[in-house]
Amino acid sequence: MANHGNRHSVFFNKLLELLFIGTVIISGCQSKKQSKQTNLLEPPLSNDEFFQEIAPQIGLDFVHSIGDDELSNIVESSGVGTAFLDFDQDGFIDIYVCNGTWVESLGSGEKPKNPSHNQLYHNLGNGTFEDVTEKAGVGGPWYSMGITVGDYNNDGYPDIYLSNFGENVLLHNKGDGTFSDVTQRAGVSGGKMFSVGATWFDYDNDGFLDIYVGNYLNFDPEYKYYYAPDGFPGPLAYDSQPDILFHNNGKGSFNDVTEAMGIVDLDGRAMGVGAADYNADGYVDVYVANDHTVNYLWQNNEGKGFKDVGTMSGTGFSQSGEATVSMSVDFADFNGDGLLDMFISDDTYCSLYENLGDGVFSDISYASGISVASGQFVGWSSSFLDYDNDGDVDIFKSNGELKHLYGHEDQMFENQGGGKFKDVSVNLSSYFQEENVGRGACTGDYDNDGDIDVFIVNLGNPCKFIRNNKGNQNNWLTLDLKGTKSNRDAIGATVTISSGGQKQLAQKKSTSGYLSQGDPRLHFGIGQNTVVEKIEIKWPSGKVQEMNDVPANQILKIVEPE
Repeated sequence: MANHGNRHSVFFNKLLELLFIGTVIISGCQSKKQSKQTNLLEPPLSNDEFFQEIAPQIGLDFVHSIGDDELSNIVESSGVGTAFLDFDQDGFIDIYVCNGTWVESLGSGEKPKNPSHNQLYHNLGNGTFEDVTEKAGVGGPWYSMGITVGDYNNDGYPDIYLSNFGENVLLHNKGDGTFSDVTQRAGVSGGKMFSVGATWFDYDNDGFLDIYVGNYLNFDPEYKYYYAPDGFPGPLAYDSQPDILFHNNGKGSFNDVTEAMGIVDLDGRAMGVGAADYNADGYVDVYVANDHTVNYLWQNNEGKGFKDVGTMSGTGFSQSGEATVSMSVDFADFNGDGLLDMFISDDTYCSLYENLGDGVFSDISYASGISVASGQFVGWSSSFLDYDNDGDVDIFKSNGELKHLYGHEDQMFENQGGGKFKDVSVNLSSYFQEENVGRGACTGDYDNDGDIDVFIVNLGNPCKFIRNNKGNQNNWLTLDLKGTKSNRDAIGATVTISSGGQKQLAQKKSTSGYLSQGDPRLHFGIGQNTVVEKIEIKWPSGKVQEMNDVPANQILKIVEPE
């Protein structure tokens, strides 16, 4: 009996031991889970400002690097771009940011142990982001300037093209949260050039996205002759590099068709590149914002070739007849006349080109009120957006010194109607009183709440993210277009909506702003209207689709009819 009792005693002691260990493990797991939950970021509550800077609170810890400790050349000062993209197709837009890194021909001092790299932030759908760069395999090392996003193989997932100092890179989205470098197989490295801007577009409407690459200049690190206060030699100290047009053959590779398509770039130092069908002939054209030289407007001749009509159209020079330090280009119908207009940011007064029809534009930047307000700033990224959802497009502009890490305030120009714009920046947010060294910026609705937010990259400094707190006090409609016969991204599609007696026109673009790309969805503000009476979509394939009586305040997916 004694031995039997001891066996029971030992059994119960072991049982209690196991129960205790199990309890500790369970409570430990719960503790870790609770700890993890406690560490989850939460977006801050809205304050009383229209735009609220919230980057650190939502997991956006990006700090741009020029690659070393001293801003000492034109390569380092030229960057950098960023893009909104939904890389995993979960309905929330993510952020990719380009970065500089240590390059021997540029760098001063010793190579750092942990060189900087590009970064990809995944939108968690709760108003915050997580850094998934390493997991996705998109960090580099590259000295990246700009980004353009497009589904080049029509598999339903957006791919990334990076314009670099050195060979460019095409990252194929594998659809599982990772990317693979297919540059060599695709044939789009462009050689060891200094590429800055680039844009996806389907120039021949064959259903596959082609790419125009804007190249800058032949940088010579040994050239030291310059005016001392400038800090380092400017762009005209170096020979220009020719741009490249790549045609997508639909089989995963591209052909260089620059010469065959009539692209003759003798002296252009390309910065921003954008593409849109400005003359509504069904074929997408290309605008190249060149630094210190005449800008190009490559008119597309039905996919058979291109002709530069920059000077003839009135968009080659500024209103004063000068070739300016042009940075970026964006397209929109700012005055509601059904024609696509253009805005070009530069180092002084900028250019707002009103489309007069028949291939002619008029620079109304002074008359509009933009030039006087812009004169004291160096403008880099500029994008059309309807920040207050009142039914007309406004302009956001990031600013920063050219050759020094000096900050300027960014600007928001509100469309007043009648061809007039007003700088309302300081009335919207204390953010617009900060001085930052702005470069690229992307605009989009990151939290799907119906108004447009802005992410800004600052040269050699932390990024900024300004959340829109009040734009959705007015109604809105967002369209997510998917091509079938047309390229899957529907780049080049023209959309006209009618709501409350007002018509709005927009075109699906790739690149917008300086070396950057915005939300892939088309956003319309419609004021107090609750219904869009008519939507008309002209797809790149030539198909026309209509929808009627669409309720406001929704993200509507539209697939091109077979």
